[in-house]
Amino acid sequence: MRQLSHVLYKSLLPTILLLSLPLSSQANPDPGKTSIKAGAPHEVSAEVCGSCHKEIYAEWKGSMHAQSSALVDPIHGAFYRKVVGDPKQEGVTKKGKFPVCLRCHAPNAAIRKKTKLDSKIAFNEGVNCVFCHTLTKFKGTTKPNGKLRLGQAAYENSTTALQAPSGKNYSTAEKPEGASVTTPGFHPFPMEGGNSALLKSNDVCMGCHDRRNNFHGVPLCATGTEIADSKVFTSCQSCHMATVNGHADHSMAGGHTEDMVRRAVIMDLNVSKKDGQYQATVKILNKLPHKFPTGAPFRNVYLKLTAYDDGGNVVWQNYKTHPMKEDPKAMFVYTLGDDEGKPAMPPKAKKVLSDTRLEPNTEKSLSYQIPASGIKVVRAELLYNLLLPKLVTQLDKVLTDDLRNPKQAAFAEVRF
Repeated sequence: MRQLSHVLYKSLLPTILLLSLPLSSQANPDPGKTSIKAGAPHEVSAEVCGSCHKEIYAEWKGSMHAQSSALVDPIHGAFYRKVVGDPKQEGVTKKGKFPVCLRCHAPNAAIRKKTKLDSKIAFNEGVNCVFCHTLTKFKGTTKPNGKLRLGQAAYENSTTALQAPSGKNYSTAEKPEGASVTTPGFHPFPMEGGNSALLKSNDVCMGCHDRRNNFHGVPLCATGTEIADSKVFTSCQSCHMATVNGHADHSMAGGHTEDMVRRAVIMDLNVSKKDGQYQATVKILNKLPHKFPTGAPFRNVYLKLTAYDDGGNVVWQNYKTHPMKEDPKAMFVYTLGDDEGKPAMPPKAKKVLSDTRLEPNTEKSLSYQIPASGIKVVRAELLYNLLLPKLVTQLDKVLTDDLRNPKQAAFAEVRF
């Protein structure tokens, strides 16, 4: 009897599971989430994957990959509207060409050659499950003629099967890693055997994170080149997709996450007193295989050094308003400019003016004379900011506090 019940249960399992799924996955699905046209799997929403892979979906949903489109990320959205146009309009071009921004920030839309990001849920989901898990081959970011191919254009994508990072084939009734239930055929389309050569290597990230030039050929970001130049082999996944609860963490934390920023550097503060003055030396070691900060050129890091008396009052600080002009040696930033050598925003930059960012696996030392007496505490803070002060002012209305305010990358203090 028990065996018969088990057989009956197995025969009914697909129906039981189907009924337990959200209505979007049942008989009359929302075409924006689950419709699969021939050759158009990149219109499938991540919500379909989340029906079973609940934990992984929740991680991804809170990631910047899920929030990368111009309709979700206020920083990218502001630049996109200014440089390209309205992300809710179809047929938008930049100098007659398809917007290169979409190849990284909305790759599913780019694959379908669409610019109206609200026309399909998958287009506005940024870098979603289906995009990454249909990558089959990395072609590199440099074409034979030397020009760059960026984002989804740097890859070949399957239009018939999902790609797994391991060797298993989940087209049968098995339980995929991270799934809350067995999934007999509920993948939106078949799962092929593992493609670990791509999905477990840096190549899976390099299409978007290798390098990016503006229309004048000026490098805006070059994380991949920085990693190559550092000659240190560390996979991107070892930091950004560390194992959690038995699976790779799909939060993919980076510069928007304070806990991740705090892992980047080691900072040491030494203070000595001589002839009535204090000599402070700050040593900062970048532990990363790429520069710190890396990525978008308006990201910056700066040192705040403060001396207090026994009442907790500030008696000295290395700057009053911002170190960019008051203490430039304490500012670690990639600065772009125009033909006249004046600072310029990334889209219009004609040259690189300076690059004072912390080099990979390199220590930087800063020394200060503190002309004060009665000092009881000297405190050093390394602060990381996603935007330069001018941009914070310009974008203030669309920024949240998390985007507006700096994150503490490191902290040290000496007490007397």
